[in-house]
Amino acid sequence: MTLQELLPIWAIVCPLVFLAGLIDSVAGGGGLISLPAYLIAGLPAPLALGTNKCGNAFGTFLATGRFIQRKQLHVPTAAAAALAALVGSALGSQLAMRVAAKFLNYLLLAVVPILGGFILFQPQLGAEDKTGRHSPKVLMAICVGIGFVVGGYDGFFGPGAGTFMMLAFTTLAGFDLLRASGNTKVVNSASNAASLVTFALAGQVVWAVGVPAALCNILGNYIGSGLALKGGAKVIRPMFFVVLGLLAVKLVSDLL
Repeated sequence: MTLQELLPIWAIVCPLVFLAGLIDSVAGGGGLISLPAYLIAGLPAPLALGTNKCGNAFGTFLATGRFIQRKQLHVPTAAAAALAALVGSALGSQLAMRVAAKFLNYLLLAVVPILGGFILFQPQLGAEDKTGRHSPKVLMAICVGIGFVVGGYDGFFGPGAGTFMMLAFTTLAGFDLLRASGNTKVVNSASNAASLVTFALAGQVVWAVGVPAALCNILGNYIGSGLALKGGAKVIRPMFFVVLGLLAVKLVSDLL
């Protein structure tokens, strides 16, 4: 691509990918903003998917590093969930080739308002760690199940996977929102790395767009993860509503 062709693409992609990184580092769901940005900029769908992984992966790595540095995650369960998510994602991708994603679209349209209402009427959601209600083995099993199921959803359909995973780590496993966010970052890092390598080997990454986008995403993730680490649930909880709203808009637009 020539510089003349790249400038308008950068003008569209870079600001939106920065915003996506900021939101994703706090509550997940940044792909709801970043992927459409590449499509709006004119990249064909396969190149948009691959370049989106390039733009998002490095920002997620940085956010993960910050959570690890502050010890705001549970390493054993995060690692196990990441491995389970890789298996689930592979199976979900295979299932996507056989089942129409439109059925899941309709299901999510019913689920998203329920999730929004649940968060709205649970003001103390994730305010404190409640993992002590589980034995270590049960906690590990729950987290592996979360990684496998949400990873499968990510491979099959994808939108909002990080948000769903964070909510599952909070409600089912009992982590507070900050640790749930840290665990989610580890799982997302693993899946993003695998996806990026796959797309890169297939030649489906426009590096001249992906590298500047990655820098913008890193900046967004740096600012967002700092806000999350500093503000905890007070910052993360409102972002859930932003992500669920974006997801609802995407689901409706896909159906229409």
